[in-house]
Amino acid sequence: MTKADIINEISTNTGIAKKDVSAVVECFMDSIKDSLLDKKENVYLRGFGSFIVKHRAEKTARNISKNTTIVIAAHDLPAFKPAKSFVEQMKD
Repeated sequence: MTKADIINEISTNTGIAKKDVSAVVECFMDSIKDSLLDKKENVYLRGFGSFIVKHRAEKTARNISKNTTIVIAAHDLPAFKPAKSFVEQMKD
């Protein structure tokens, strides 16, 4: 399912114009991005899941083709963790 499919589904189910639904979906995604990128805050959606920031520590790795070691800097990654109730529904 794509973002366009989600917009069509919401528009059909609610009777709201696609343009308005598209603006809400874009704002929702921007809010999540801003929270994760700028504020480094997790986003919790009860019954659905959490968008969280995972921190990766600095580590050394090997470049096999050149036979050298390199240092990968510490960095943050976005991740999604589904809610327990959501996981249970998927199992059934």
